[in-house]
Amino acid sequence: MTRTQPRPGLSLALATLTLTLGLTATVAPASAAQSTTTTGGAKPTVVLVHGAFADASGFDDLIARLQKAGFPVLAPANPLRDVAGDAAYVSSVLDTITGPIILVGHSYGGIVITNAARGHDNVKALVYLGAFAPDKGESALQLAQQFPGSKLGDALLARDYKLPDGTPGGTDGYVMLDKFREVFAADLPASKTRLMAVSQRPGSVTGLSGGSGEPAWKTIPSWYLIPTQDNVIPPAAQRFMAKRAGSKVREIRSSHVVMTSNPDAATAVVLSAYNATR
Repeated sequence: MTRTQPRPGLSLALATLTLTLGLTATVAPASAAQSTTTTGGAKPTVVLVHGAFADASGFDDLIARLQKAGFPVLAPANPLRDVAGDAAYVSSVLDTITGPIILVGHSYGGIVITNAARGHDNVKALVYLGAFAPDKGESALQLAQQFPGSKLGDALLARDYKLPDGTPGGTDGYVMLDKFREVFAADLPASKTRLMAVSQRPGSVTGLSGGSGEPAWKTIPSWYLIPTQDNVIPPAAQRFMAKRAGSKVREIRSSHVVMTSNPDAATAVVLSAYNATR
């Protein structure tokens, strides 16, 4: 019997069709992370979780340094809707990763990683970059106001939004455009912060005021980079949270967006966590 040979373009056509239909979307993250398996000294995957009023692009320079050092990196979009839902989403991302993980959070992203890491034995370290590290029941707004120094409260702009059927959907919080640089990123060029301000992703009031669950830092070692010129989370609040969590602490003169204005320092903290837990 004569065996029919596949046509040369057929495999490419099928691959293109598969990608177009999104049929590989559920398996792509896992295959992308397979290189993190602890064989032959492979490095852990670093998962970066951004906070409110920002997106994952704030990690760009940190990502470049980590990739140059040989780390696989993922920086998923934090939904910024509510603590439980945001943590569940990030947890689902962690489910796709084979091998050890270093989980990094900035700002509200700290609350998310504190909850998302629970139940993941392969999360070897938590890294807080100018972030919240709450205990059970605490919220971002509560912790920001617990110590003096935050300028966020006076700079917040609330916008109600509606669902497609016209019913109220909730309230989003933004940083006022004219106060964004002073509050959020005073050590970045004004030309950059103008772009950051108009493209900021809002944090829902539900999320910012929602209480945290049982904290993963009670069972997972943590590292903390404290920006001493932070006008969102007072440095005193960060020192309090870091001490309570037993974190290894480093301080640096920086605004709230420490990973953007000081990517070398942020990279050094991640490397410290890696070296201590490998």
